[in-house]
Amino acid sequence: MSKRLIEVLTSHRGSFAHVTPFDLNTDNPFIFDLSKSNVDLEKVDLNDEGAFNDYIFSTLESNNTEVGLGRYNEDREIYKRSEVFGGNKVRSLHLGIDIWAEAGTAVFAPLDGKVHSFKNNNAHADYGPTIILQHELDGVKFFTLYGHLSITSLGDKSIGMEIKKGEQFASFGAYNENVHWPPHLHFQIISNMDNKFGDFPGVAAKAEKQIYLELCPDPNMILNANCLNAS
Repeated sequence: MSKRLIEVLTSHRGSFAHVTPFDLNTDNPFIFDLSKSNVDLEKVDLNDEGAFNDYIFSTLESNNTEVGLGRYNEDREIYKRSEVFGGNKVRSLHLGIDIWAEAGTAVFAPLDGKVHSFKNNNAHADYGPTIILQHELDGVKFFTLYGHLSITSLGDKSIGMEIKKGEQFASFGAYNENVHWPPHLHFQIISNMDNKFGDFPGVAAKAEKQIYLELCPDPNMILNANCLNAS
């Protein structure tokens, strides 16, 4: 399934609507490095959400841009140093792409779909308000996940509700809505929901890397940000 999905998404690359108001090829997004190679993270207490919020937005300001990106398949130091993702099986591999911008930023459907499920995953450091859309393209069914949304994004939703390509259906949540993460969108492609509802892992353990990268292929096939291909 994943191989066929990748073929289909690749064949349609460049035809999808923007997921946010930003053009990721002209609006000069800053690409965050949240791995251990970023020495600046050593100065940030990652168990202090306010400090991390300040780090994200001060970095955007100093780079004269309104939007930042977080990489797919990045082995993230921010998870390794957080109490939430620790334990016997540390989860550190990021399965989506993050788009960092101000709370209230609009979220649009990249292609026609319908609401598969939605939920407020409000445990500490989780997604907060989350919507999962179901799509079919060239006979292949797949899903897109949108995490860290505003509470109001869930208010008018119903299972099976049709969402058209380019239609705004959500917005970025504020810091206090998305379980104390800096405002951003976690965008993820999922080939098989495996009976999950309103939620799906966005971070995986390294021991399960191959399983989850096959389930969740690179979201940049939809976002089409050339800066991520080059990095």
